[in-house]
Amino acid sequence: MWLLDVNLPNGLRRVLQSLEQQSETTAFRGWRDLGNGRLAEAAYKSGFRAILTRDRLFGESAGKALTTYPELAVVVLRISQSREAAYLLEFETQWAKQAIIGEVLIF
Repeated sequence: MWLLDVNLPNGLRRVLQSLEQQSETTAFRGWRDLGNGRLAEAAYKSGFRAILTRDRLFGESAGKALTTYPELAVVVLRISQSREAAYLLEFETQWAKQAIIGEVLIF
């Protein structure tokens, strides 16, 4: 299951569900205010195996937790920040070109 970081639009969850990918948001879990390291730890302990984020430095700030939980992947989406509808459309466009397979970043 994938966890969507607070910096991603909540609508991305609906898009992922339509692509048959199980996901939840940090807001739904009540984890909006957790730092990256604590978020990685909470995610892993709750059964998540990937965190999707726009934070290109997530890995650096959560380094210790990611070393402790090497099964947890961080997928950095490099889609330009825009209004939710445009962002989701771009995500779907990129997914159609090449999906995220497992927890490997493709786009």
